[in-house]
Amino acid sequence: MDSLRELTAADETLDPADWADAEALSHRILDDAITYLKDVRERPVWREMPAEVRSFFKTPLPRSPAPVAEVYDDVARNVMPYPMGNIHPRFWSWYMGASNFTGALGDFLAAIQGSNLGGGNHAAGLLDSQVVNWMKEMMGFPATSSGTLVSGGSMANIIGLTVARNAKAGVDVRERGVAAMPKPLRYYASDQVHSCHRKAMEALGLGNRALRRIPTDAGLRIDIGALKAAIAEDREAGFKPACVIGTAGSVNTGAVDDLQVLAKVAAEEDLWFHVDGCIGALIAIAPENRPLVAGIQQADSIALDPHKWLHAPFEAGCALVRDAAAHRNTFAVTPEYLESTPRGLASGAWLHDYGLQTSRGFRALKIWMALKEHGVEKFGRLIDQNIAQARYLTGLIETEPALELMAPTTINIVSFRHRLDDGSEERLKAFNTEIMLRLQEEGIAALSDTTVHGRHCLRVAIANHRTRREDLDLLVREMLRLGREIKAAAPSM
Repeated sequence: MDSLRELTAADETLDPADWADAEALSHRILDDAITYLKDVRERPVWREMPAEVRSFFKTPLPRSPAPVAEVYDDVARNVMPYPMGNIHPRFWSWYMGASNFTGALGDFLAAIQGSNLGGGNHAAGLLDSQVVNWMKEMMGFPATSSGTLVSGGSMANIIGLTVARNAKAGVDVRERGVAAMPKPLRYYASDQVHSCHRKAMEALGLGNRALRRIPTDAGLRIDIGALKAAIAEDREAGFKPACVIGTAGSVNTGAVDDLQVLAKVAAEEDLWFHVDGCIGALIAIAPENRPLVAGIQQADSIALDPHKWLHAPFEAGCALVRDAAAHRNTFAVTPEYLESTPRGLASGAWLHDYGLQTSRGFRALKIWMALKEHGVEKFGRLIDQNIAQARYLTGLIETEPALELMAPTTINIVSFRHRLDDGSEERLKAFNTEIMLRLQEEGIAALSDTTVHGRHCLRVAIANHRTRREDLDLLVREMLRLGREIKAAAPSM
């Protein structure tokens, strides 16, 4: 008995030794978090870390405990002041949402509850399914369709394209593999398609050459005539055309393919119709601009990102599949240790049957709470607001002789650059890159750059509920100032 008492006394836990201290620290953290968001506009968008901060991240593995208040002090001093910056109103790099406070609370509560969303009979699983059902409704998908929450757009696209492969393979590809397919498959997308689709082709064992990049028109949308010609050419060469990928918002310029026409082509050619809507699918809920994505509801599968225009804290993606049986049959595996029971915990749905992860985080709560707080109509208005802001910036660029628009502004992405007198493409790239870097280093704004039709340009992607038109006025003023300063320091510019 004495030895048993000694063993019990030696048991350890990760729970706080003093819950009162934990409560006090938690209140302090919450107060700091509110201040952090409330004052975000007053801070630099981004700033370089000093050497002493960088060295902090090279400290050795901790062997012994430290007071959690000291641990939080380290975070407050070395992590929180040096973010990527995407919650800032003047962060327009790449394409990211700006998060929201209620969603952050949802993430915290999800972590506190700690549920694994692989499946089972519990509230988190039901809430996850409810959020997926809400996504179906937003996209105009039938209630009988299927879906799953994933890490983001790349994984959501892989889910849809994997179901397409299995549906069009002509064999049981899960059992026999891609080598058993009677004909090699071909997928089609515009030459503006996101790079994640190449990764998908490689991961699916089809190879990069299985994805044919189709030329685009003047609006950078897929050329339908060229698409039909490529399909016919591939059939003649012994390939099996399997899937066409419509882009609802290209990463470079925000171009939106004609989804209605692509749905018609897919039906005529017996192709799976997948829509990469990670940038623009949610325009379907925007009252003014929803016609831009007309036809998305006809897709066989859609990839979209709640962590963009629903502003869920990272990470949260979603894949929707019209044919629920095809979706489940692509991924479902039932090992003996995950069999269902008529009652109890294992009587719920196994959500891992719809994707690659067995263990899944409780991503749904942060989306659910923000939608409940604000309502889907407000998110739709915020999308319209961002698109209107992009058009406003476009107008500023078009009226400023020193700036040049590089592609049509379709949705909320503006591609442009600062002009140079008699500047070669190489000099223009160096000049505009320097402007972009100085905007970042001075904490003014975060832009990214890209290449459109072989010409380098800067890129503003406004997917931010905190952005105001005055921020765009500031951007133009500061670009012009920096342009003058750079040219004055280097007259050859």
